[in-house]
Amino acid sequence: MKTKFQHLFDEQKRLKILVVGDLILDEYIWGSVSRISPEAPVPILESKSENLALGGAANVANNLVALGCDVYLVGGIGKDEKGDKLLGLIQNRSIHTDGVFRFVHRPTTSKIRVIAHNQQVLRIDKEDNRPIMDETEKKIIAYINDTLPQMDGVICSDYNKGILTDKVTHTLMHRAKNAKKYVVVDPKGTDFHKYKGCSVITPNQLEVERVAPIKIACQEDLDRAAEYLLSLAKAEAILVTRGQEGMILYPKKDKSVAIPTVAREVFDVTGAGDTVISVFGMSLFSGFTFEEAARLSNMAAGIVVGKIGTAVVTLNELNQFLQEDLLRTSPTILEVEEAKKIVSLAKSIGKKVVFTNGCYDLIHGGHIEFIQQSRRMGDILILGLNSDESVRSIKGPSRPIKTQQERANILSALQDVDYIVIFNEETPENLIRELRPDILVKGDDYKIEQVVGREIVEGYGGKVALVPIVKGLSTTNTLDQILQHHKL
Repeated sequence: MKTKFQHLFDEQKRLKILVVGDLILDEYIWGSVSRISPEAPVPILESKSENLALGGAANVANNLVALGCDVYLVGGIGKDEKGDKLLGLIQNRSIHTDGVFRFVHRPTTSKIRVIAHNQQVLRIDKEDNRPIMDETEKKIIAYINDTLPQMDGVICSDYNKGILTDKVTHTLMHRAKNAKKYVVVDPKGTDFHKYKGCSVITPNQLEVERVAPIKIACQEDLDRAAEYLLSLAKAEAILVTRGQEGMILYPKKDKSVAIPTVAREVFDVTGAGDTVISVFGMSLFSGFTFEEAARLSNMAAGIVVGKIGTAVVTLNELNQFLQEDLLRTSPTILEVEEAKKIVSLAKSIGKKVVFTNGCYDLIHGGHIEFIQQSRRMGDILILGLNSDESVRSIKGPSRPIKTQQERANILSALQDVDYIVIFNEETPENLIRELRPDILVKGDDYKIEQVVGREIVEGYGGKVALVPIVKGLSTTNTLDQILQHHKL
């Protein structure tokens, strides 16, 4: 998937995506709370600032633009001040607005969020959920019929505010089927039958519970409920989002796939569902499989919940997350060529690479202390480990006590060791030349001038550092003590 995703950066063609759904103006009031009102037991917010953001289907469109897509938005807004503001925000993001129609009989949907100390304390909704009038419905259907065949895919963002009527959704599914385009739906309400014929539907678990006639108390219940919804919507797959528990993908013809959350910190889940469907849709329309698209959208959700307010994820943020994920999930024990790729990848995202080496035969407290201090000098520690042949040439035929595989396995269990490369030479000079670490570390029982590889590292602008070693601790001393005790 990582290789396939990289092609999105190189692709000359911008994806054209049709987004149909309810448009919402998100308003934020930021402030602080330090006292309670004397009029009622409620906090008093001292307002500091206010801002506006795109919400609902408009936020889906905003996410897609941030991902480099060409977006055609379909929906409705009121002929009011909020509608003017929302339309201005949409146009400022270079989103096509020919499919955005103005209501006369209803106001622009808005959500006002009050934030104190980076926590949402109140939300005020202003909306009219009545179905749109026939005149607006006909305009939307005509626009869909004219525009959809030229699109790479369709995303329906239903917030149950009246845009996605039965006639509109029926037109979407029918037109998309004839044009052989994917339709991805973020549903609302309890009538999933109206999405019949969509490609993928992305409810959260609570929405699944509301629609399916099954009480969900365990995984097996959720599996049965998902199967029911797949049948109801005649979809090819259903992606159930589960908050901190991640996602589960249910393809129609394959086994389900559980995808755990990758969120590092959660500050605000506002708009996370919009990000999920945006990245999922973009990935699917780009040629990703359902599972690949789900995994990428899960990563995007993990990024966006770490932001405050209605936020978006960019291609660069996704790319960095993927690169860091590759660093986290790569095996610890590497061949030289694999390690070179890891170093290149780490440096490309601003990570500092530290290198040290040794035999590490019978690991003791001095080794641990040295490794910990070395790791603190950068972001990634690569340890060059002398092979059995190399140790014998240095220490003699009775060494090593532990094989290179045993030593590597023990070292790989240490949290401060990121990667290990085994080398056969007596010195790591060739390995250092291949890897080009930012920092080369040795113990202070050496002088800087004696460090093998110093000239190589300093020659390309790297740094050589000496770390204090624990006096009296060595493998040789440990072996002598063992022999002494054995004789006794």
